[in-house]
Amino acid sequence: MTTDSEDKTTASWMKEAQKGYIRMGVLILLNKKPSHGYEIMKEINSRTKGFWQPTAGGVYPILRDLEKSGYIKGHWETQKNRRLKVYKITQSGELILRHAILKQTEIFNNIGSLFREFSRDVLNVEAADVSMPPFHSPFSAFLEDKAGGEENLKQLEHQRNHLFESVKTMRDKLRVLDKRIAEIKKTANPDATVEKSVK
Repeated sequence: MTTDSEDKTTASWMKEAQKGYIRMGVLILLNKKPSHGYEIMKEINSRTKGFWQPTAGGVYPILRDLEKSGYIKGHWETQKNRRLKVYKITQSGELILRHAILKQTEIFNNIGSLFREFSRDVLNVEAADVSMPPFHSPFSAFLEDKAGGEENLKQLEHQRNHLFESVKTMRDKLRVLDKRIAEIKKTANPDATVEKSVK
């Protein structure tokens, strides 16, 4: 397989994953406030710092599909002499969004575990064992609340707890590594230990 072919395959996989994340991003943004398609595209671009630059050809089919499924509902409004379809999330949309975020978090954590295992076993990178905090997930940009508030406090507390657990895990791993290093040094140079104990 050539590098060119690998790049195309990877790009194709990323495009598929991106569609799913944009779908979730749309629901998250509509859960915050009703918006029309152009606002949604602008917000996704802004929230992902230009990483995702959705087009009308990408977002409007997603909006139509979500509306057809009953997860969002659109109505026509006139804004600045232009007719725009404004969408809002439905109760079904809120339920599917909660379920999707829980599932995505579970998938992200499991995939993260596989990445760390690959890094350790194949790339021989021990630091990859360190647990990544959940706010690095692909849809976290949509979950950040610019206005702050109670929801943001819960997110921060969740992140703090996760980081605390990560630090604890790192300390445990450091203890194991220190013990292993001491054992190897002792095995490699047993005379030095004897000399040290004689003094």
